[in-house]
Amino acid sequence: MRGAFVKTLTELAGQDPRIMLLTADLGYTALEPFAEKFPDRFFNVGVAEQNMIGVATGLAEAGFVPFAYSIANFAALRPYEFIRNGPILHRLPVRIVGVGGGFEYGHAGPTHFGLEDAGIMRIQNGMTVISPADHQQTRTALQRTTNVRGPIYFRLGKDDRTVIPGLDGRFELDRVQVVRDGGDVVFVCMGSVTSEAVVAADRLRNDGIEAGLVVVANLHPAPADDLADVLSQFSLAISVEAHSVNGGVGSLVAEVIAERGLDCRLIRCGVRSLPEGISGSQTFMHTVHSLSPDALCATATSALEGLGRGARTQAN
Repeated sequence: MRGAFVKTLTELAGQDPRIMLLTADLGYTALEPFAEKFPDRFFNVGVAEQNMIGVATGLAEAGFVPFAYSIANFAALRPYEFIRNGPILHRLPVRIVGVGGGFEYGHAGPTHFGLEDAGIMRIQNGMTVISPADHQQTRTALQRTTNVRGPIYFRLGKDDRTVIPGLDGRFELDRVQVVRDGGDVVFVCMGSVTSEAVVAADRLRNDGIEAGLVVVANLHPAPADDLADVLSQFSLAISVEAHSVNGGVGSLVAEVIAERGLDCRLIRCGVRSLPEGISGSQTFMHTVHSLSPDALCATATSALEGLGRGARTQAN
C-alpha cells in the first residue's frame, strides 16, 4: 500500500501545491518519487515524531496540507498528545500516515508492532480514521479525502501486490464495502489482514458454509448505518483485525450490535494478550494470534455448531 500511497500522493501534489510530505527518518526506497519531484515540499525531520507533528501543525495553520509519515506505532503513539492538542483541537488538515500496522514489522519485535493505533485514534472525535484493505483501495481513499476538513489518520500496509477480490478499489466515507455475500456468517474486516479472511471464506464455502465478507476501511466517523444493515442479516459475525480486540473494528461492531439491539452474536478475532517477546514474520504472528485462515475457519465452524450450523436471523 505504501507504494500506491506515494504514487497517488505525488500525482495529487502535482495538482495541489498545498500538499507536503514529512518523514521521521523513515521511508527509504519508498518516498523518493515524491522527494525527487517536489524537493521543496519534502522534509525529513529526523527521529523526532513529536516535532514532526508540531511542524505539520504549523504548516497546516499556514494553509498547507502536510502528510506526516512513519511506522504506525511511531506515528500514532509517540506524538499522541501533540496530535490531540494540535491538528485535532484546531481542526487542521494534517494527514498522519502510519505504515505497517499490525505485525508487518514483526521481525523487529514488540516495540514495532502496531496494535493500538486505530483504537486510540478512533476515540478522538475530531479524527477521521481510514484503514484500507489493499493498495487499490488506498489509492481511492487518498483521492476521495482531499477535501476532508480536520485531520486524518491513514493506517497503511506495505503490500502493493495483494488485491482483495471483489473490492475493486471501492471506498467511500461513512460506508462499508461488501466484498461477498453470504448467509451463515460474515467476516467484518479492517486493513490488510482482510486477505486472510478471504482465504478463510473460500475454504468455508467449499465446506458448504456461506461466508460473507465486508471491509470497514473508514473506522471513524463510524459507518454505523451500513454496519447495522449488514449485521441484521446474520446471526453470527466475526471481526478480523491485526490490532488489539479493544478499540478497533471489533469494538465498533460490538457497539453497533448493542446500540441497535441486533440479534447477532459477535466473535472478535484480534490480539488479546500482551507481547511475550515473540517475534517473526507477519504470517507467523498471525498464526500465533489466531488470525490465520485455518484459525478463522475453526472459529467460524465452532461458533456455527454452537448456534446450529447454518443458522440465520429471521430476516433471512
